[in-house]
Order: sequence, then C-alpha cells, then structure tokens
Amino acid sequence: MQRLSARRRGVNALLAITFLMYCGFFMVIPLVSVHYVETLGFAAAVVGLALALRQLLQQGFTLVGGVLADRLGVRALIAAGVLIRAIGFVSLAWASTPALLFLAMVLSAAGGALFEAPSRAAIAALTAEEERARIYALLGVVGGLGMTIGPLMGALLLRLNFQTVALVAAACFVVVFLVALLLLPPVAVASGQQRLGDGLRLVARDRTFLTFTALLMGYWFMWVQITLSLPLVAERLTGSTDAVGIIYALNAGLTVLLQYPVLGYAQRFLRPMPILIIGMALMALGLGAVAVAASMPLLLACVVIFTLGSLLATPTQQAVTASLADERALGSYFGVNALALALGGSLGNVAGGLLTDVARSLGQPALPWLAFGLAGLGSAIGVAMLAELFQRRPATAHLVENPR
Repeated sequence: MQRLSARRRGVNALLAITFLMYCGFFMVIPLVSVHYVETLGFAAAVVGLALALRQLLQQGFTLVGGVLADRLGVRALIAAGVLIRAIGFVSLAWASTPALLFLAMVLSAAGGALFEAPSRAAIAALTAEEERARIYALLGVVGGLGMTIGPLMGALLLRLNFQTVALVAAACFVVVFLVALLLLPPVAVASGQQRLGDGLRLVARDRTFLTFTALLMGYWFMWVQITLSLPLVAERLTGSTDAVGIIYALNAGLTVLLQYPVLGYAQRFLRPMPILIIGMALMALGLGAVAVAASMPLLLACVVIFTLGSLLATPTQQAVTASLADERALGSYFGVNALALALGGSLGNVAGGLLTDVARSLGQPALPWLAFGLAGLGSAIGVAMLAELFQRRPATAHLVENPR
C-alpha cells in the first residue's frame, strides 16, 4: 500500500511538473519567432537555426540525462535541469543580438537535456503497461492546459514587453524546481545495471527500438511547426501577434476537451500502432492543407485537423516507446529515443525557417506546407511498414492486432 501511495504521489507530482513546464515553455517559445523576425528584424532562417540548435542540443544530450538517470535516479536531475532552463529564459529576456539569442537557446537546451529523459522514464517506471496510454493521455490533457494558458499569458504579457514574458516563463521553471525537490519521491528507472554504459549497450542491440525511434523523426518534424511556421503564417494572415495565442488556444483547448474521449474511442477498435499511423497521417494532412489556407478561418480548420492527429499520435507514440523499452535501462532507452526529436525537430525548425524565407522570395507561400505534408506522410507510411513487421512477431503483436 505504501509503495502504491508513493507511485500515485510520483505520478501526481509529474502531472504538476508537466503543466508548469508546458505553461512556461509555450509562454515564450512561440513568441520567439514573432519577436525576433517581426519586431527586431532578424531573418527567419536565423531564428529557425537558433530554435533548431536548442532542439538539437537538448535532445542530443538528453542521452546523457537518460544514462545518468539510470545511475542517479530522476529527482536531482529534474531539479537541476529546470533550474538551468530558468536561467536560460532569464538570459533570453535581454538577448538582443543573434549571439545572445543563441546563448540563451544553449542554456535552455542544457536544462532540458537533464530533465527530459528522466521525466519520461519516471512515468514508465511508475505505471503498469495497461495503464500507460491512459496516463500519457492525462499528461496530454495537463500539457494541453499548459499550452492553453501559456501562450495566452505570453500574448497578454507581450503588451508590456518581451522581457516580461521571458521572466515570467523562467519563474514557472523555478516553481517546478521546488515541486521536484519537495513532492517528487525517489524513482529508480533501472535495475541490475552496474556500469554506466550498460544501458546504452542494451539499446544498441535493440534494432526494433532503433528503427521505431528513427521513424519518429517524421512525427517530430511535423510537431515542431507549431512553434515556428504556424505562428508566422498566423501573424502574416492577421497582422497581429494575438493570432499566435488563438492558434495555441485552439490546439490546446481541443487537447484538453478531446484527448481522453478521442483516444479512448480509438482504442476500442485499434491497437497502438494503427492509431499512431492514423494520427501521423492526419497531422500531415493538416499541415499540407495550410498551402491553400488564404484566411484565418481556413488556417484554424487546418489546425483542427493537425490537432486531431496529434491527439492520437502523441500519447500513442509515448506508450509504444515505453512498451518497446527494456525495463533494465529505461533512462538510456528514453535518452536514445529523444534523438528522434533532436534530429527530426531540428530538421523541422531549419526547414521551417529556410522554406519560409525561400517561399517569400519566390512568392510561393504554399511551398513549405506542401513539403511538410509530404514529409509527414512518408513517415506515416514507414510506421505502417514497421507495423507489418510487428504483427509477425509475438513480442510486439499486441501493439498491432485488433483488440477485439
């Protein structure tokens, strides 16, 4: 009973941490492209590169955080990581040159590298396989609340100045620091590992997990467009930064209202892999349709399609990742899995910035969105091919076969 109580307390603490992280992150990051491109006159490619650097460094070095979590546990790493990210956001408040912007992104990435894999591994360690999809869906709802409140607060605080937005976002991560220290119990995310590199050796031999991780790059390539390309097109169509808050409010509001029922309905008929495939295909359709969105209502319709896909794909890819990971080294597995976000997210940010600049110079605003849609569709097809392989193997057939 005591162990069950500790697990529940740990899950509740991670839910609170997730909300505050999403709120602080999405309070400021979606406004980075608007502030630096539209207000300070930076090239979109420069801002995209800065965001890509943060993504690449954070997810690339998340591997280090995962390996350390196997040895040290998760609480200290989460606390240290969020404190470093807070410092990064404070520095962003006064980053008025490209060099300072890049420095702020590096600090933000360093913090994220320490807390991301430990947080994800902790959820896997604290939950049973049959309840993970539900817990990840609940995390999606909580994250959606943060994504709703964060951008709206950011848009409101931006009326004062961008510095205020960055400082309040940093304060959210200071609160996370306190929650992690005071409420999160000690969580072990590895068993039987004696040497630091044992977990990585397990992952390196797991070809199924590595293949799935590589295919997730396409999912993250699409997902990061909500932090760069979608805010830019919303601002272009309306001429107001308030549109950025509307985009995020719609995305997050649908997540809060529909995450549980949509995923629950899908699970009545489909196993995780088919749900993931459908979700990724809908995300690709939503992004591709922006090519013909000539007004804000049409853009919002595209965001609805994209969000419905995300409601299916986001918790499902997390649950599949946890199911494929070896319980002897959850930290290392989630650290390696973060490379999908490192590479896919970085490519998405770079492509978003470069294609936006190219599209403006050529007068072809549809170009980026057609490219995003095709890339996402190709990844969904790759996951479908992997699902066929899963069906032939007893160890992974439960991720594909019809639950009925």
